[in-house]
Order: sequence, then C-alpha cells, then structure tokens
Amino acid sequence: MKVLNKIKNIFVGFLVVVFSLFALIMTLLLLNYNKYGITEFGSTSLVIISEEISNKNYQKGDLVLVEKTRYDIINVGDEIFAYSVNSQGEANVEVGIVGEKYDSEKAISYENGASFSEDYVIGKATKTYHNLGSYLSIIESKWGFLFIVLVPGFMIFLYELYALIVEIKYGDEEEAQ
Repeated sequence: MKVLNKIKNIFVGFLVVVFSLFALIMTLLLLNYNKYGITEFGSTSLVIISEEISNKNYQKGDLVLVEKTRYDIINVGDEIFAYSVNSQGEANVEVGIVGEKYDSEKAISYENGASFSEDYVIGKATKTYHNLGSYLSIIESKWGFLFIVLVPGFMIFLYELYALIVEIKYGDEEEAQ
C-alpha cells in the first residue's frame, strides 16, 4: 500500500507542477496585454488572426509574432500590422501593404486607403504559428481562463487541503500499523 501511495503522490505532485507552470504562463500572457487588448512582450506583439483580417498569408486562427517597426524603417510595399479604433473605442488589428508614407505627419496608408498614425502601427510579422492562435484565444478569454486555470486550481487547492486534514487526523494511526 505504501508503494501505491508514493506513486500516487508523485503523480499528483507532477500534475500540480505542470498545471502551476501552465497557469503561470497564461497569467503572464494576460498581464502583458497592452491598451489595445493584444499580448505584448517588449517590442514583440502576439497577434491572433481573426476572420476579418485573414488573407492569403494568414489564415483564421494563426498566431503571428509582430516585431515593432520604427517609422523610418517602413517602406512602401511592406506588409504592416496596425491598430484601428472604431467609434465605440474598440481596437481591431488590420494588416495591409503600405501604399504611401506621410513624413510630415509620421503616418502610413495602406493600398486600400486606410491611414494610420505612427502610434497605431504595430510592426512587421516575424514568425507565424498556424492554428496556435485559436487555442491561445480560448485560453486568454474570460471563460477559458476561468475553466482552464481558476476552477482546476481551486480543485487542486481543495484536494491538497483534504489530504492535509486526512494526514493530520489519521496519519499517526496508519504509521502505527
């Protein structure tokens, strides 16, 4: 019986460590949201491609790492990601080919005519992970974080509390036998 208990404890301990690392990483992703709702680490933004901005280069559900690009490095013909803010104040990500640069205003416009100030330019794509954005969007959502991180974390806490109470109450009796 002691061998089975040790195996069970090792297995449960392993699951707790793996889950804790997963929860820590997801919490870091959420804490690094910028004011537009995009996860940002330093000069790299994690852009999840939605159906509205999917094109031949990026499919819905892709995760694109976008590196911040200074205005003076952007050239006509570059593919650039930018934020667009609608009248309700909601931010969306757009991707397009730079059609013109306006040096006096430090702004760019896409070939389709949409214009963006330097402050709204995210940058150029550096790497694309296909379908990873779908999973990340579920995990980063309110309900996803609740059911994938918080509820299991609470269940682990309750299990460990139960195990502690059982150990305190019955631990000496089992060792005596």
